[in-house]
Formats: sequence, structure tokens, C-alpha cells
Amino acid sequence: MSEKILIVDDESDLLKLLDFSMRGAGFETVLARNGKDALALARQQKPDLILLDLMLPDIQGIDVCRTLKVDPMTRSIPIIMVTAKSAEIDRVVGFELGADDYVSKPFSPRELVLRVRALLKRTTRASDPEDDGPSVLKFGDVTVDQARHRVWVLDEEIPVTALEFRLLQTFIRRRGRVQSRERLLDDVWGMDVEVTTRTVDTHVKRLREKLGEAGRYVETVRGVGYRFSETPDGSSN
Repeated sequence: MSEKILIVDDESDLLKLLDFSMRGAGFETVLARNGKDALALARQQKPDLILLDLMLPDIQGIDVCRTLKVDPMTRSIPIIMVTAKSAEIDRVVGFELGADDYVSKPFSPRELVLRVRALLKRTTRASDPEDDGPSVLKFGDVTVDQARHRVWVLDEEIPVTALEFRLLQTFIRRRGRVQSRERLLDDVWGMDVEVTTRTVDTHVKRLREKLGEAGRYVETVRGVGYRFSETPDGSSN
């Protein structure tokens, strides 16, 4: 069964181009021309990925993204923002709201297809436990159910995006070892050519905030990257 892509854009020509490109790559598509329809279709159709324009006629794409990422029904759906806004601050804001990738117009349809495939692959990998690892990872106050893509701190479930989930998995599996920003880009983000090391910092900051007190497990190694505590008491040997 082919993956389903929800495409959201109010420009008819671009919507047709995206539809043609995704269908040509073997994906099933669902189309929306405004934010209201996008939110409804995301809940009804449960797409595997959303291509989301920021400039919509009713609800801004930023607000659509924010709403999707706080809704338990849609928060795990990966989102690629497709927009004419190319400034770094726009990308940072998008990532802070939970977007998984960001593509600036004009773009190459072939590259966009590659990004979609790469993100879907990462999402699938994040949702499935490794063959040689436990289904549930536990570390101090944090519990990660790899099979069900859910995270708890103590008894409270924490909403995380697919990318944040993969990042937390990577940290816990490699606890005690320093992870450079470049290494995290390769292993967590994969192919995203426009993603910078600052994006890593943005996502780590957001993950720490969501983890609350357990965010202390993620240590900053100045000038290098990050390290997850080797033991719950905070020691890294």
C-alpha cells in the first residue's frame, strides 16, 4: 500500500505540480487549499506525511502546524513546510513548532520527492524498535515505548514529534557518549541538505523543555555537541 501525502497549498498551479510529482513517485495524495480543510483532512484521512504551505488564505500554516502537533490524533504525522519564506528565522520558528523539514520555493520537485522518502523512512525507523533492542526503553524518569511511539516522564505522557522521538531514542541508546551535532544530523535528520547544526540546537532545546525535570539528562558538551547522562543520577563516565 502506497503512503498517503496531504498537500496543502492555495496556489492552484503549485498544488497541481506537487500532486503530479507525488503521484508520479507512487504516493497517494489528498489535496487542501486552506488551513481549515487541511486540519479536517489530517484528522479524517490520517496521512503518512503533510506538505504544508505557510501562506494560506484563512489559517496561517504556522498555526496549522501548531494545532496538528498538539492534537494526539495528528501530532506524530511528519510535516514538511513548503514556503517562499526562506529566512533562517522562518525555518527556526517552523522547527520549534514541530515541523520535521523545511523546503523553500522555488524548489526541485525531484529533491522534494527525495526529502519526502527520506522523512518517511526516518519516521518508520523511529516507530519500530530495533531488532536487537527492547520495545520499551527506560532511563530514570523517562520511559520510551518504541513500538507505540509514546514517551512518558514519570506518569505523564509527553507529546513529541517523530523527529523528537528519534532524537530521544538516539540519545538513550548512546547514553554516556558524546554526540556531535554533525553526527546527529547524519543519524537523525538523514538527507536534509538545508538543515544546519543550529537546527540540532533548536530541537534539543525543544526536547529538553518537553522533558521538564528529566531534561537534565541531556548535557551540552561545549564546542562539540551533546551527551545523554550515563546514569539517572547525572553521572557520565
